[in-house]
Amino acid sequence: MTALPFLLSSGPETFMASGVVERVRFARGAGLPAAVAACFAGTQAEDPHGVLVGAIPFDRARTLELLRPERVTRSATWEAAWAAHGGSAPQSSDDAQHGAFVPGVWHVVPQPTRAQYEAAVARATAHMVDDAEAAAADPLRKVVLSRSLQLNSTAPIDIRRLLARLRLDPSVTTFATPLPATPDGAARSLVGATPELLVAKSGRTVSSHPLAGSTRRRLVAADDRAAAEALLRSDKDQREHAAVVEAIADVLSPYCSSLDFARSPALVSTATMWHLGTRITGQLRDDAVSSLELLDVVHPTPAVCGVPQPRAQSLITELEGFDRDYFTGAVGWCDARGDGRWMVTIRCAEIAGTRARLYAGAGIVIGSDPAGEGAETSAKFETMLRALSAQEVLARAHRPVAAPAGEPQHA
Repeated sequence: MTALPFLLSSGPETFMASGVVERVRFARGAGLPAAVAACFAGTQAEDPHGVLVGAIPFDRARTLELLRPERVTRSATWEAAWAAHGGSAPQSSDDAQHGAFVPGVWHVVPQPTRAQYEAAVARATAHMVDDAEAAAADPLRKVVLSRSLQLNSTAPIDIRRLLARLRLDPSVTTFATPLPATPDGAARSLVGATPELLVAKSGRTVSSHPLAGSTRRRLVAADDRAAAEALLRSDKDQREHAAVVEAIADVLSPYCSSLDFARSPALVSTATMWHLGTRITGQLRDDAVSSLELLDVVHPTPAVCGVPQPRAQSLITELEGFDRDYFTGAVGWCDARGDGRWMVTIRCAEIAGTRARLYAGAGIVIGSDPAGEGAETSAKFETMLRALSAQEVLARAHRPVAAPAGEPQHA
């Protein structure tokens, strides 16, 4: 297999697509449903070309560029999916599990540094306090701030092996998708292991499983359970989570004859994190509604942007200092029936040759502690850092004071 396929693998199913029949572009907004319908016009539901796959960027102003693949398979096993596309499946071998995958010497530049990130968190909470004191008509109640690590290796990154390592955690959805080339023409891919379902549609059933409110897993079982229970009791995290569930329910309700979700979140665990999660399930009034249309109205949720969205988006642009690109967007597929599945692009990295750009974010509300939010982002980096065997980089990511902006670090 000469090119990396599109991949979405979780539980009992691996969805894979390879080859490119055409690239399809959509503008987001009111015209999207008609454009999607026109794209699939005349396509039979069982037509393997009647599927669109790919990733969408965080920024709503950006055009969506999806792929119509040559071949699509949905397989019960990882091995069968890769075999159907003419290749052997990368395996989670013993050396993959125990950290022998080292592509080269790592050189890392934090953007911003953790110290700068924590200063941005403090500025964001000051905005919220100022709004509350001024009794603003629509005060800023939450903003999601992220930071990035640019990793450069002395050897090309083996994406197939990276995928095999990521899927060792059965609680996540492992994904990979080609992205538009860099300005200098270099091929790039988005690779990750996300725990969060943005929206899925099957017939008349629509579902979402937002996560908001997080804490790092602990090595000792008793400490780990205590951390999970503290997360459930956390007023700050409960408020953050409730805002996300409310926002998703509000935008899905007009499409649904019924919509159900628990009034209190449940604990969701990955190998590195505890999250608060709530499953939302509804029955659509019209099964012709496309998963792409549902994606468009749901994204971005307060779990990746904030409340109210316009003010949060403006503050993100002001404080983050880098382009998120496809981080906190979505990755998935949509078929001619409108069915599809879209996952939030978190716990991910953009890979291009010897370069990997990692991202991690945290939800900021009144009462957020800058050091605590910095520690949360460090914990969220662990998924990709461990998979890349960048353990020394990981250690630096936990330090509260990092090198000055733009100053490289080595691992």
